[in-house]
Amino acid sequence: MSKMTLKTEGDTHVVVTRRFAAPPEAVYRAHTDPELIRQWMLGPEGWTMPVCICESKPGGKMRFEWTNGNGQGFYLTGECLEVVPNRRMVHVERMHLPDPTPDNHVEATFEPDGSGTLLTLRMTLPDAQTRAAMLSTGMEHGMEASYVRLEGILQPAAV
Repeated sequence: MSKMTLKTEGDTHVVVTRRFAAPPEAVYRAHTDPELIRQWMLGPEGWTMPVCICESKPGGKMRFEWTNGNGQGFYLTGECLEVVPNRRMVHVERMHLPDPTPDNHVEATFEPDGSGTLLTLRMTLPDAQTRAAMLSTGMEHGMEASYVRLEGILQPAAV
């Protein structure tokens, strides 16, 4: 299975793509169903998500809380702006590390790709400095670790 790719565009954009061997409906559901999100969106090994709220509707709230079990943790808050079930979701998110980061505008698309799905996340940050700070966290390693977990959940394509 292909691994995630991450590239930058202009001063404020980050584009992440990854193919999954499952239909768009399954990949979309894994990004919107709190019980599924809690199983895969964990970043590096050892982290858990004790709180997961994902109201995938316009105006819906998001809150993901992570902990490593050793007293360290952080959380994300956000709002859904647009939802086209199984195809597209647009939301605004901010990380709390513990102070909130500037808003990250994220467009996720779930496109049929042969027998699978091409997931594309287009992130728009407010400025080059914010983007550089986000990329300096090594976020791509945590994202790929999460996507490997998701791939395992999607294997039966019965999600």
